[in-house]
Amino acid sequence: MKLSQGVEWGVHCATLLALAPEGTSVRREGLAAHYGLPDTYLAKHLQAMTRAGILHATTGPRGGYRLARAAERITMLDVVDAIEGSGEPFVCQEIRQRGTGALRPEQCTRPCGVSSVMSEAYDAWRATLRAVTLTDLVGRMPRGLQERNRALMAGAAS
Repeated sequence: MKLSQGVEWGVHCATLLALAPEGTSVRREGLAAHYGLPDTYLAKHLQAMTRAGILHATTGPRGGYRLARAAERITMLDVVDAIEGSGEPFVCQEIRQRGTGALRPEQCTRPCGVSSVMSEAYDAWRATLRAVTLTDLVGRMPRGLQERNRALMAGAAS
């Protein structure tokens, strides 16, 4: 499965926002600069995360982004779904009912083996992402990086 770079950007920005002081917002330009990302393209992903209820956006001179709920209540799956959507990547075309090897429709009352395996793999992938929160990701950062980013977010917050 291939995901857009927006997923990486969104997860990193949300994890960074998890380190910002509670109740403060961080400007989009600050998030973009922190990771060396194009501001206007990042805006698209931050807006998608806002629409999904992951981020809260405020406008004005002291505006910016902050998490819309506690970091321990936001999963990697939330971010992936906000940016990529939640549709299954594999769509069975029922090719087993076409061509010279075609089966009769009454022989195809259950999903084929390929479709079943793909669905099981997708469900397992989603379960793995659902089990990891932003708090977990912050915990996986090297200690010095956590402290540095926390200090940077405190300075960048409005």
